[in-house]
Amino acid sequence: MRALFIFLVVALTSALSVAESIPEEFSTLDPAYVGVHGMVLMNKSSTIFAYHLPFYHKPHDVQLLYKLEVKNVALVQLVRDNEIVTIKPKPFNLQRLMRGEKVALAADVYLGHFERDGILVYENMSLNFSEKLYMRKLDDVKPSSSEQFYDVVSYQKSNKIYIHRLQQAPSFDHLIHIDVEAGCLPKFNTSSAVPSRNELQYKFLNCGTMTPFYYESQDFEKH
Repeated sequence: MRALFIFLVVALTSALSVAESIPEEFSTLDPAYVGVHGMVLMNKSSTIFAYHLPFYHKPHDVQLLYKLEVKNVALVQLVRDNEIVTIKPKPFNLQRLMRGEKVALAADVYLGHFERDGILVYENMSLNFSEKLYMRKLDDVKPSSSEQFYDVVSYQKSNKIYIHRLQQAPSFDHLIHIDVEAGCLPKFNTSSAVPSRNELQYKFLNCGTMTPFYYESQDFEKH
């Protein structure tokens, strides 16, 4: 009887701890965020990142970056050796990732963009989303402008990922990895509201060891 009492106390304490760790706005999952949430996979050394492909409206109005726990060497090589690899997970509620859960998702893996003639490489691969690195809900989107703002995500000491804060259309999505930061500015002006990939890389030229991750403008030509 005493052992049962101790077990119930521990279980209740654990449940309360988990509940307290979940932001209040995500304590109840919003069914409007259930959908097929495409993502692009990015590689640095042996680390694989997954970045949600955002849009301006539900259920995709979120910029979200996760680190994956990947033991499949073939997947690491696929992402490392190709310019773009995307995944098409089975439908799920994106708020599970928005609130930082560790989640295993089944997804189809494509060489190229899964909605733009991408080639299916792996079907129903299990992917472990282990750590949320960044989340921004697109409810404070500024007007389209040539003044660009980036959020900076730090991980593993000197490693940083710069993520462009999407503006109202026309705009662009952009992520770039910096190994050694040297006077890198998260705010700068460009020649237009939607600069080229080359212009953006030039802006980061003096930042350190640079690895371009992802650039997309087609999805943000209009709301």
